[in-house]
Amino acid sequence: MYDYDLFVIGAGSGGVRASRIASSLGAKVAVAEEYRVGGTCVIRGCVPKKLMVYASHFAEDFHLAEGFGWNLGERSFNWQAFIAKKAAEIDRLNGLYLQTLGNAGVEVFEERATVHDQHTVKVGDKIISAKKILVAVGGTPYLPSLPGIEHAISSNEVFHLKDQPKRLLVVGAGYIGVEFAGVFNGLGSNVTLAYRGDKVLRGFDEELRDRLTHEMTQKGIKFLFENNPTKIEKTDTGLLVHFDNAEQQEFDQVLFSTGRSPNTNGLGLENAGVELNNDGSIPVDDYSQTNVESIFAVGDVTDRVPLTPVAIKEGHAFALTEFSSQKVSPQHDNVASAVFSQPPIASVGLTEDEAKEHYDEVAVYKSDFKPMKHTLGGSEERALTKLLVDVKTDKVIGAHMIGLDAAEIIQGVAIAVKNGLTKAQFDATVAIHPSSAEEFVLMPTPKYVLTKD
Repeated sequence: MYDYDLFVIGAGSGGVRASRIASSLGAKVAVAEEYRVGGTCVIRGCVPKKLMVYASHFAEDFHLAEGFGWNLGERSFNWQAFIAKKAAEIDRLNGLYLQTLGNAGVEVFEERATVHDQHTVKVGDKIISAKKILVAVGGTPYLPSLPGIEHAISSNEVFHLKDQPKRLLVVGAGYIGVEFAGVFNGLGSNVTLAYRGDKVLRGFDEELRDRLTHEMTQKGIKFLFENNPTKIEKTDTGLLVHFDNAEQQEFDQVLFSTGRSPNTNGLGLENAGVELNNDGSIPVDDYSQTNVESIFAVGDVTDRVPLTPVAIKEGHAFALTEFSSQKVSPQHDNVASAVFSQPPIASVGLTEDEAKEHYDEVAVYKSDFKPMKHTLGGSEERALTKLLVDVKTDKVIGAHMIGLDAAEIIQGVAIAVKNGLTKAQFDATVAIHPSSAEEFVLMPTPKYVLTKD
């Protein structure tokens, strides 16, 4: 009756996982992708960005090495050589994703697909029918409307710059903004970060936000808080940026990291009667189904948690629910996250402000220390670990860290928080010494107790 049991629009992390699992369960599956298989994370997001973070951190590592007796001599960075190596790695990953889909028996259309009706998609000039349609097109960078915005770039273009900007303005202080500010600062650019708010990383633990701002400032990044560009002018020597405080500064490049929008524009969802939220995201139920019975959505295009691992979980759960006897709902509580800033931040569970809303009394345990690597290396950078504990049940309801290897450490802690372990169980765990991770099991006394608002 249909050409396919499942047609997936978008071959990012969520779409690829859903396609592969559905096919392994016996479904006839096709997926369409207009720009390289792998999605935002693999092609133009977290993977190439993490490679840039590694590249940028060597300058600091070289400095630390001198404290450990290394004489490294003259050092320099070649932007073009790095970008070429980075591009080759992304090409390799794109090929692996195509191979994975092919091995799974999924047919791939490397062109744009749109929704034609409740059971039909249009791929190029072809009309293709499917019993079920999964929308997994992710998000796209948001650029504000202001004079000269065409001279700025987003996180899509930053990976393909021909030359490294000597003077860079980053607009926005979320994940993307603070990460790229750290990257280019580490590579030697003169970096300024402008943000309309008064602190970086809205939604994260307040103490970690303040610590990150301090550490980034110590590394040479300039902050323009409560300030936004109002106009960008191209000059003979760069880009002249006008700010809403009436100041003007010239930069070589302006990177906007002011959020992302669901990539539903022009997708044809209205042809099938799919409802959208005001921001363009697709509302779905606990099993990723839209208001239309045959159409589903996973990943950043929905109104849930916009993280790649979450999209993968959603895609997997969708495939099991629709093509096996299992009915699986992806869980969105206690999702760990990391910001690969310099120093990095990682968290799982509730922040102090969130905890005060839900619990009568919350004990806060903290450790503020200098990592061993920095002692001989000469860096003044400090680390901070924090546990939030419900006094009534002794359950750990939040864990936060800023400092070396924060993401690697919180991943393990997240297993404990996700499974409801108590502070007593943390304390009963033998520490790995010497390590920064051991601080999470060596905080015997709370620093203070929060009470419900």
